[in-house]
Amino acid sequence: METKVQNTKVKTQTKFNQITGSEAIIQCLMLEGVDTVFGYPGGTIMPVYDAMYDFQKQFKHILVRHEQGAVHAAQGYARVSGKTGVSIVTSGPGATNTITGIADAMIDSTPMVVISGQVAAPLLGTDAFQETDVVGISQPITKWSCQVTKPEEIPVAIAKAFYIASTGRPGPVVIDITKNAQFGKLDFEYKKCRGIRSYIPYPKLKIDQVKEAAKLINNAKKPYALVGQGVILGKAETELKKLLEKAGIPAAWTLLGLSAMPSDYKYNVGMLGMHGNYAPNIKTNECDLLISIGMRFDDRVTGNLKSYATQAKIIHFDIDPSEINKNVKVDVPVVANVKESLAAILEFVEENQHNEWLQEFRKCDEIEEEKVLNDELYPTKEGMTMGEVVRRVSEFTNHEAIVVTDVGQHQMMASRYFKFKKPKSFVSSGGLGTMGFGLPAALGAKLGAPERDVCLFVGDGGLQMTIQELGTIFQSNAAVKIIVLNNNFLGMVRQWQELFFNKRYSHTELCNPDFITIAKGFGVPGHVVDKRENLDKSISAMMEHNGPYLLEVKVEKEGNVFPMVPAGASVSDVILSKDQIKI
Repeated sequence: METKVQNTKVKTQTKFNQITGSEAIIQCLMLEGVDTVFGYPGGTIMPVYDAMYDFQKQFKHILVRHEQGAVHAAQGYARVSGKTGVSIVTSGPGATNTITGIADAMIDSTPMVVISGQVAAPLLGTDAFQETDVVGISQPITKWSCQVTKPEEIPVAIAKAFYIASTGRPGPVVIDITKNAQFGKLDFEYKKCRGIRSYIPYPKLKIDQVKEAAKLINNAKKPYALVGQGVILGKAETELKKLLEKAGIPAAWTLLGLSAMPSDYKYNVGMLGMHGNYAPNIKTNECDLLISIGMRFDDRVTGNLKSYATQAKIIHFDIDPSEINKNVKVDVPVVANVKESLAAILEFVEENQHNEWLQEFRKCDEIEEEKVLNDELYPTKEGMTMGEVVRRVSEFTNHEAIVVTDVGQHQMMASRYFKFKKPKSFVSSGGLGTMGFGLPAALGAKLGAPERDVCLFVGDGGLQMTIQELGTIFQSNAAVKIIVLNNNFLGMVRQWQELFFNKRYSHTELCNPDFITIAKGFGVPGHVVDKRENLDKSISAMMEHNGPYLLEVKVEKEGNVFPMVPAGASVSDVILSKDQIKI
């Protein structure tokens, strides 16, 4: 493969005699199949950016406006494309600006490689200009981090980085490369990493565990499956459906498990968690068998562990042995890639149906519809609700868009009321809960799946944390549809202040700027809708626009997200209205 740029013939191949370390970095990335990176140039990474110049037709670089945006964009790109996201930044503040995104990627199992420049090796440890110990800082929040000080170390380090980031339970890797290593020369040879001693990304499936799990499923009267992101990461959606259908098992999804199965799927009973649906929470403490599939029993799912599913036997399918018995003691662990383990168990699971048990979930749905959904989705009050806005956007996109969210009330509303038909359709910051994630992640998602509509739901608070990435969206012409659900509050914090702190709204009300004027300043058109009768035509105008668009929707100021499991409460104590709360 070759291309001509500025009359310079450039080749991509596995061997070269005497090229610079910076050229080697680009060659390594391309040989790993990387065609898009997100980054920001600076002094110690400048040799790499100079090397990029000759690959402009083969290698797309997205110039973000802040390094945090680079990492979140790489996350969005990775989550929808299934590839490893890549960010390139300079040393010092450039590297430290990526830390939030790296931590976010670690806890949400997102494959990502971050390459940071570093001062020359002779200056290490001297407090040189823009020197920081990025390896030391990032080690607790990465699968692996390393520093490269010699050019000949570059190919092996990058090969290991991509292997570690993308295999097993995915996650972020940091490679810190000194400036002298970028300038120095090496005889280049690249071999993809196929294995590392002591690193076992795919545990060997134990068939006795599979048989024991199948026996519990066959004997259960009220089995219940919890579906996490591991199903999506493992590309096990088909195997999941085969198991649920063969054994007739109701299944709920976690926040990051959204879109692992269609929203209208017969056995899909809704979302788990603090702001999940009523039935999935209540029935956790009524089932006789709990089947966890690619999820980690996060505290937002379990509530009070002392009262969590104490009546049930528990099976845990997971690729990461460190998750077994970490939070919840299980009866049968099945440690392997869920695509492999779910396929294996089908042979031993008997045909069954649990229609009466499934109907118990549907009866709970009727309660939630009466107490919550009707008021949220079809309100008669004057102010628009977040839920009705999400519902209408979902309908306008035929439920086929990729949904990206920031963090807060709108995140919970989007996860509850958007309907999904296709996998890899939901991108959000789950474990870390990073405000500011949404806008750059939506950019990355659009570039990772350019053929699909990408709709971002973001609050007025979260938008302002990374609002500068509107400039990146404009420059890259990424057709992201941005829906700002504006209540002039830090909504989720305000909800807690209302419900648990006697309405003492301490520093949560926002005096917001004119978002439409700001967006237009970045070349992104948009408009405000503040009346229900104008909502549909506003959404239609947004979706029909050929390019990025910002729609600001004025929603009710003091709307709350229900159902809700109060912090420290049992999942059985899920509440449907603020009248049930006792302070």
